[in-house]
Amino acid sequence: MDIDDERIREAVKHTEILRPPKRSLATFGTTNIYYYLVTEPAYSELVKSAAETVIREGRVIAERPKIVTPFYLSQLEGFSSEAKKYFDTLIKTYGSNAPGLFYTYKNEPGQLNIVSDNLLAVVAKLNDDIDKRGDPLTSIIRGQDELWDVSLMKFIYEMTRSSLPDNLLQMETRGLLDIDSSGIPVDARVRIEELFKTVARGEFEPSELKKELDRWGLFEEYEDRFFAIFKKER
Repeated sequence: MDIDDERIREAVKHTEILRPPKRSLATFGTTNIYYYLVTEPAYSELVKSAAETVIREGRVIAERPKIVTPFYLSQLEGFSSEAKKYFDTLIKTYGSNAPGLFYTYKNEPGQLNIVSDNLLAVVAKLNDDIDKRGDPLTSIIRGQDELWDVSLMKFIYEMTRSSLPDNLLQMETRGLLDIDSSGIPVDARVRIEELFKTVARGEFEPSELKKELDRWGLFEEYEDRFFAIFKKER
């Protein structure tokens, strides 16, 4: 096993979600989660004269989950040839139009502080502060200092896994998991309509709308409507 792989395994193993969010990820909106990621300093084994704790603060912003298919995933940019082969495998195994949920996250790191106190005492103080604010979407994560971002990724994974059943149920109830005669999920059609409206209001780049249409193989179907946007701008 590669040394880096082993370090990542250890970081994941020693990551604890000490305070998970009290709400699932929103099915039809953006979820903004504030986190405190606490670690013992990497140098703590060398300097044992005083207890110190590193506190990293930030936000994980989860965009509204969207229904995708293996075909859609295969059209995304920025993936390696190996990843593309995996998407091809998904298409062969489940079909090009099998629906699944796709979550998009953005991490916005905040301030970093090193406090002179042991980790458990720091966590207790953070919990008290969060309780006073009554914020259901603030979390505390315990991780490893050198691979703290791995700990954050585990948090995101656990958050996604726990939210998935509820998100799927709500989408299924609204019929958004249904596939139309063109092999397109109803949710995708709804999202495309929303994108056309935001482009018309000048809140979304037309080029991004075209990319979304291309990912679904739908540009020809919407072509006249797409170019009509530019006629209105004149």
